[in-house]
Amino acid sequence: MAAPILSLVIVGHEDHPIFEVDLGSRTAEPSTRDERAQYLHQFVLHASLDAVEEQLWTTPAMHLGTVDRFNNLQVSAYVTAAHIKFLLLHDGRSDDTIRSFFRDVYECYLRVIMNPFITPTTRITSALFQSKIRGAARNYFR
Repeated sequence: MAAPILSLVIVGHEDHPIFEVDLGSRTAEPSTRDERAQYLHQFVLHASLDAVEEQLWTTPAMHLGTVDRFNNLQVSAYVTAAHIKFLLLHDGRSDDTIRSFFRDVYECYLRVIMNPFITPTTRITSALFQSKIRGAARNYFR
């Protein structure tokens, strides 16, 4: 059975990625998944930023739902009050599950951003943050 497609990107101001993780792989090493697929997933996620910007102005909700599709892949988005975008590339998951996952990611993000030495444009490199995100993904997407 193939590993599920599940990639998360947190995009800061001026559309700079501040955190990226492949949640579909079982290990934290990037070499375990096909390199071409990783580049395709990054391309699809970053290309969906325009769709996020369009939907951002049509709803007051933070969870935007599915904003873009590419072949059998879907991109779901969550936008914070500070316009930090959480993008999840998946192969068709429940919207309620994704909404709950985004809430947990947002809570973890808030704990990181409350650090006085972190700015909204600083890349998140914390191993603890990544393990919390992986744990949330395991809980919601087993």
